[in-house]
Amino acid sequence: MDRTTILEEALTSETKTIPQYLDYETPSVNVTEWLRYSCIPVYEQENAAKDPELADSMEKALSLVSGVLSFRVGFVVVPLEWGEDGFPILPFEQKSEKLKKNLEGASKVVLFAATIGSGIDRLIRRYEKADPKLGLLLQGLGAERVESLCDAFDAEVKACAEKLGGSTNWRYSPGYGDLPIEVQRVFLPLLDAERRLGITLSESCLMAPSKSVTAIIGIKKSSLIQRINI
Repeated sequence: MDRTTILEEALTSETKTIPQYLDYETPSVNVTEWLRYSCIPVYEQENAAKDPELADSMEKALSLVSGVLSFRVGFVVVPLEWGEDGFPILPFEQKSEKLKKNLEGASKVVLFAATIGSGIDRLIRRYEKADPKLGLLLQGLGAERVESLCDAFDAEVKACAEKLGGSTNWRYSPGYGDLPIEVQRVFLPLLDAERRLGITLSESCLMAPSKSVTAIIGIKKSSLIQRINI
């Protein structure tokens, strides 16, 4: 079954879905974002791109991660109800005003985790002391890679929702704004993330592999999505 079919079936389910897992091909690299995540300001990027030493380091970073990264997403779709206090009722406790505003008009949410695997962490540890510039570029590349994976999944969810006559909200992650990062303790087990995605959680709620992301996408009502919830 292809990814579009899996997503469409999940979005039209009458109840909370079981976790689903999707594999992705390597997304195109957004060099501007890579350099930004590597702490090279936008106004310096044009000159940086002409720096032979930096170009060589970027080429080496790309060579090092070739064949090392795996692009994988796990997700569930949950029908969304709203409490008497106006906050969305989710599988974890929260009173986030910003998430409440973000999910305004949504009838379902997609809870997902994305990861590019632990290989990038090993490379960062290897080079961050031996070659700090390369280590920083690997950090930035890892951040860009997992965000590109999130963008790819987000775009497919949006396309499926629009095909069904609905729309999506901006994705929103635990630890952002006033949504506590501690919700990860409930969020990740919902996806069986340790077993199926290899994502573990530290006592301080930091994920390993470090280049992993969890997020919430709101699905606004559509003629089909709304009808199946009646």
